[in-house]
Amino acid sequence: MNTYCVIMAGGIGSRFWPMSRATHPKQFLDILGTGETLIQQTFNRHLKICPKENIFIVTNSNYKELVLEQLPQIKPEQVLLEPARRNTAPCIAYAMYKIAALNPNANVIVAPSDHLILKQEEYLSIIQAALNQTGVADCLVTLGIKPTRPDTGYGYIQFDTVSKTSATQVKKVKTFTEKPDHDLAEKFLDSGDFYWNSGIFVWNVISILKAFEKYLPEVNSLFKEGIDFYNTPGEEKFISGIYGVCPNISIDYGVMEKANNAFVVLSDFGWSDLGTWGSLYTHLKKDKNENAVIGKKVMMYDSKNCIVNIPDNKRVVLQGLDGYIVVESDVYLLVCKREDEQKIKQFVNDIKTQRAKEKQQKK
Repeated sequence: MNTYCVIMAGGIGSRFWPMSRATHPKQFLDILGTGETLIQQTFNRHLKICPKENIFIVTNSNYKELVLEQLPQIKPEQVLLEPARRNTAPCIAYAMYKIAALNPNANVIVAPSDHLILKQEEYLSIIQAALNQTGVADCLVTLGIKPTRPDTGYGYIQFDTVSKTSATQVKKVKTFTEKPDHDLAEKFLDSGDFYWNSGIFVWNVISILKAFEKYLPEVNSLFKEGIDFYNTPGEEKFISGIYGVCPNISIDYGVMEKANNAFVVLSDFGWSDLGTWGSLYTHLKKDKNENAVIGKKVMMYDSKNCIVNIPDNKRVVLQGLDGYIVVESDVYLLVCKREDEQKIKQFVNDIKTQRAKEKQQKK
């Protein structure tokens, strides 16, 4: 009963446009075609390690109804509403103060809502090893993923190869490096003592709040003021009042990179952050021509190495494509080279600009 889980579900998933949009981002989509949305998968995964009443969802206030609709097992008071996006440190501080007010002995898992985990049992075993560590020691634990390529889109954690802890896969962190260039990423891969930073954390509430007080006092002081309001009718009003002045900073930059009690659990459980269409492509079933297709009425001719996502009620014929992303949503169609997927954010910004001009012209 001392085990809690916080699921972070406030992002807008802009790199998964046009399926993921600000009004209905990717964590609320069945982007893998499994019959469950990403947030439902994440919630059900953690039900195996803590009771449903101990799972809290932190999300933007715009998504409250989406969360309650997709997770009918939880109560409204388990949904923590952020009035503005301020990155992961404020989000986590809010959740930790709320849980600490309920249970000062809480051991907490913090997980993004939109990650893919293929090996569920291995994941739960790793989480348990981390909980065992945080249950007896003042430490902050992150799950590190064994890298398979010199990816420049991830943060890297260097671990101490001679550190001694109660579990052999739990290692002391030496350094964090955020998104290195390709040459440095290759050196990290070759060295063997760097893992990817998964963005999944485990700690007890006493340790993490002590770390906030030491390393992020400007964030900590804001949320500490609300001790009398958490889990009361005044909580929402208090949170709305402080978010406007709260710094925008990640937990990695704000706390983990500075902490001298950070540990990493060396992990390999079929993880992906599903950050882009390209990362999704690597995990989808493919046909003999390496096309990954979601959609019951898609017909492919002379095409290879494509990722295609089309609504089941649309019949689509594609011919002569090599290495393309083809995605249709209700009002948008994207056709883009896989190698150029980093341009999708720019496409979205250009659309916003164009729509603003169109509205202005109508006035």
